[in-house]
Amino acid sequence: METIAPKNDLQVEITNRQILSVSLPISLALLVPFLNFTANNFFISGLGENALGTAGITGVYFLVVAVVGNGLNNAIQSLIARRAGENRVEEIGKIFSQGVRIALVFAAIGIALTFFLAPLIFKQTLHSANIDTKAVDFLKIRVWGLPFLYLFQMGNAFLVGTNNSRYLIIGTLFEAGANIFFDYSLIYGHFGLPQLGFNGAAYASVIAEFIGMAVVLLLIVYKKLNIRFQLFQHWAYNKELSKLILNISAPLIGQFSISLISWLVFYILIEHHGERALAVSNVMRNIFALAGVFVWAFASTTNAMVSNIIGQGRINDVMKLIYRIMTMSFICAVLMFTMFNLFAKELLSVFQLSDDFIDAAVPVLRTVTTGMLFMSISVVWLNAVTGTGNTRVNLMIEAVTIILYLVYIYCVLEVFNLSLIWAWASEMLYWTVIFIMAFSYIKSGRWRGKVI
Repeated sequence: METIAPKNDLQVEITNRQILSVSLPISLALLVPFLNFTANNFFISGLGENALGTAGITGVYFLVVAVVGNGLNNAIQSLIARRAGENRVEEIGKIFSQGVRIALVFAAIGIALTFFLAPLIFKQTLHSANIDTKAVDFLKIRVWGLPFLYLFQMGNAFLVGTNNSRYLIIGTLFEAGANIFFDYSLIYGHFGLPQLGFNGAAYASVIAEFIGMAVVLLLIVYKKLNIRFQLFQHWAYNKELSKLILNISAPLIGQFSISLISWLVFYILIEHHGERALAVSNVMRNIFALAGVFVWAFASTTNAMVSNIIGQGRINDVMKLIYRIMTMSFICAVLMFTMFNLFAKELLSVFQLSDDFIDAAVPVLRTVTTGMLFMSISVVWLNAVTGTGNTRVNLMIEAVTIILYLVYIYCVLEVFNLSLIWAWASEMLYWTVIFIMAFSYIKSGRWRGKVI
């Protein structure tokens, strides 16, 4: 029988209450940016379908560069949770400080690549010159929010990894509130601010991300978590720790990047079918994001709790934990599936578009919400792989899945010229392949003995 260390407030237990205590604050923290994102599209939709379609392209591109921070912070969260499970408090501050250094370097690279590569990418791939120009101008403003976004995400990863996820909602509320206020003010020119139209949304997002970052860091200081975990005492370059962070995060960055690049390809191919198809797909991304609020909260919980349990030496409890989180995630997805399909037209009418638009979008919504059910199970197993620390397996799983996904959407949209329903059915293919590979890896036990 395994020896288990005495409990402390950093070590988790496998109970529904513990899972919900971690996942619910994450859900709320993710829900607010979703409402923020929806409000953003609501204000932009007032500028017409062309602007809404352009927002879909720019949104996916920005996610590609933003996902570097997401990969880094998933790695940071896993490492912090592992040290918490091991009760090695002194190591948490070192991990956080080195993560900040790395994040700022990645942000600088992301800004440079956007200025030099984005114009070339859109010029070569988009058919509409109007969308191409608007998208590039928008991104050259939007990308300056990257450093703030990365540090905001890192603060959230620290809170989750140290079982302080209850504080996530505070910084997120400030960030979302600022974004909604400045969206309304800068897009349409209210409260004495200039009317900037489509680009106003870019300025609003940058300002909001700065505010979100500042609030999270101030909260950490106010709660004296910086003192307990020695967050700001290890700024000197630590080669060994930086190498560990990069080794864990690099496959995750690769995983998220190729996943979102495939989304960018998807939207580029959709654009070839016209502005209506692009606008409908942008609305579907909003719907999928709402589903993801709760599903990804359970996924993030899986990452942190699996890593924490392994840190405690409770290897044999990992499967029990995954099955419990998976069940809760699926139940949540079923409830959302039912609600979205019962009130499909009411949900779509939020975007203030024509009845013809809503009629075209409803069948696609049915397909998207079905894919959400697949996602609710698969994403838990995929994040369990992340929690084991063997993130190269995550990259391998994603690479194989994306190859199949890209072949599918190319054939559907370019070769056979099928409808959006068949295009969005790709989500079911994507999550099925993810599940098969992640489940097989966890069941094999090859992750046992992995040290991070």
